[in-house]
Amino acid sequence: MRAKESMDSHKSRDCEWLRGFILSNYVVIEGLIGVGKTSLCRLLQKRFGARLVLEPCEANPFLASFYADPVHYAFPAQMFYLASRYHQQLELLQKNLFETLTVADYLFDKDRIFAEQTLNDDEMDLYNRFTELLSHHVSIPDFILFLDAPTEDVLRRIARRSIDAEQVIEASYLNALRTRYYKLWENWTRCPVYVLETTNINYVDNPDDADYICNMVDGYLRHDPLPDAPKPYQQNSAQKLLFNY
Repeated sequence: MRAKESMDSHKSRDCEWLRGFILSNYVVIEGLIGVGKTSLCRLLQKRFGARLVLEPCEANPFLASFYADPVHYAFPAQMFYLASRYHQQLELLQKNLFETLTVADYLFDKDRIFAEQTLNDDEMDLYNRFTELLSHHVSIPDFILFLDAPTEDVLRRIARRSIDAEQVIEASYLNALRTRYYKLWENWTRCPVYVLETTNINYVDNPDDADYICNMVDGYLRHDPLPDAPKPYQQNSAQKLLFNY
């Protein structure tokens, strides 16, 4: 009960959690595991000479254990991510982001999405204590591009990636994460969020698709979006959760 009461006491402060600093020429590509975030970031790096910020996922020594036994390994895996992502955020603030485009394959605030899904009450209480200390040293992008695809497609992409630790990921886990992402976007006011359905876009192998998505990103950066580019999620009341199988 005490842990729950402590969590409740953080609700008002969670609204202020990680307000951060809005930085120019900073773009975040988000999405589920295996949806193509990093591939797009690398494409943008190549096309625009962008500085690349990649999530330190492969270095997490607890990741394989977490996927196999999430109950016992959720907290150390989550805290490793929190520390690693925070360290990268400090580096972003220390570097000059006004001359070179910076592209990241994760939003720092996503950390809480995973924490809320995997941690128990006592662990979440301790997590809140840590995040409160870090609340003023993160950067906010010009915009977020959220990539989505049907869960069955995401699972096929995960299988094709052949990363051993990810092969035990289940559809229910991906669906729950997707729901939490959209809940975050519904209340997100710090920058525009654009949701792109990627089922029929292959920017890795198709040069035309690569040109299209690069032009889309460039249009958003210049505040002159392509006519058929997704509108901001927060302004499109008709746009709902795309996939939840």
